[in-house]
Amino acid sequence: MSVMIRTVFIAALLLSLFAAYSRDAAGSYFFDRNTTVIGSLVTYETKHGDSLIEIARKFGLGYNEIMEANPSLDPFVPGEDVVVTIPSSWVLPDVESYDGIVINLAELRLYYFFHRDGRSEVNTYPIGIGSEGKDTPLGRFSIMQKEANPSWHVPESIRKERPELPMVVPPGPENPLGSHALRLSLGDVLIHGTNRPWGVGRRVSHGCIRLYPEDIPRLYGLVSVGAKVTIVRQPVKIGVRNNKVFLEVHNDGSGMNYLNEAVRILTKKGLLKRVCSEKLYDAVEEMKGAPVEISE
Repeated sequence: MSVMIRTVFIAALLLSLFAAYSRDAAGSYFFDRNTTVIGSLVTYETKHGDSLIEIARKFGLGYNEIMEANPSLDPFVPGEDVVVTIPSSWVLPDVESYDGIVINLAELRLYYFFHRDGRSEVNTYPIGIGSEGKDTPLGRFSIMQKEANPSWHVPESIRKERPELPMVVPPGPENPLGSHALRLSLGDVLIHGTNRPWGVGRRVSHGCIRLYPEDIPRLYGLVSVGAKVTIVRQPVKIGVRNNKVFLEVHNDGSGMNYLNEAVRILTKKGLLKRVCSEKLYDAVEEMKGAPVEISE
């Protein structure tokens, strides 16, 4: 093999390795008090056979996020050579302290906050949550147990719905808990993987929080027993980056007046005078589920 061919081969190999790793690298972001908007919006051109569900998973998004950003596209057959908006940017949830796990049910997303080398970082993952009537609870909890290759002890309420299920489902491909589980201090509620990744970005569980099979091992390796878990419902979020104000709105079906909520938060944060009212109204009307700049 000539030197030139070998050089080209090594370069191509490095590029392929970088592409495979980029999903990992893109999941961690720096932030501070003046930077509460992370990530960036990008686009993707569809290829033959693509579906929005597959594209969402490739870019670390849930079904809800890809559909909010591309409401006119068919989720199963978007077409070929179609430009898809990838909403890989988020306003951080508004909580007392950025510490441990924060889950925002309104956007079906989990954030893990930590500190490294004197800097604040956050990793973020899409999730599936409880369906209507089996809602994931709000509140402050902690991680009380970690378990790799968990067995699923089927709750009595689920066995009443599906009497064919055994008392215990052992680890393996039929186990809905996936490869890892984190038990909350609430007891019956877990943060776990799944054998049905299509449920990420949907309200389909019995109250637990589901992550993609590739995401739960990453979170499991970062989180310690005793870590804080804060679960909120914030369909409207306001953030700042580079002295610009951003609004993120999710239609969570709550019937909330999103415009009034945005004005309330802007007033609370002392940012209302820095906002263009027309941009504010348009952002609420469009409800893209991703940060939109609304600065004057």
